[in-house]
Amino acid sequence: MKRKAGVVARYARKTARELRSETARFDEDMVVDKSRPLTTEEREWWEKLRRRPGRPRRGRGAKVISVSVEQELLTRSDALARSLGISRAMLIERGLKAVLAAQGRR
Repeated sequence: MKRKAGVVARYARKTARELRSETARFDEDMVVDKSRPLTTEEREWWEKLRRRPGRPRRGRGAKVISVSVEQELLTRSDALARSLGISRAMLIERGLKAVLAAQGRR
């Protein structure tokens, strides 16, 4: 956030004429001929940036499901998850793994 504030402050000190001259290029049409293919480094950076949103991948990926749970059970499980410092999803995952392990399944 500091960097953004510094940029804003820098432009806030400029006169209208200085701002017009610095932003004149944005009034021009975008000409595709001026562009070039991305370098390997730029392409890697772009791909990394594009993948950033979303949940991190776990194992072979995750599947979002909808499950109905009794309200009291959900309240108790949320309290337990908070006390353990984990998410509700992690608590449910641990519970499923424990049940499967008890049944002799992976």
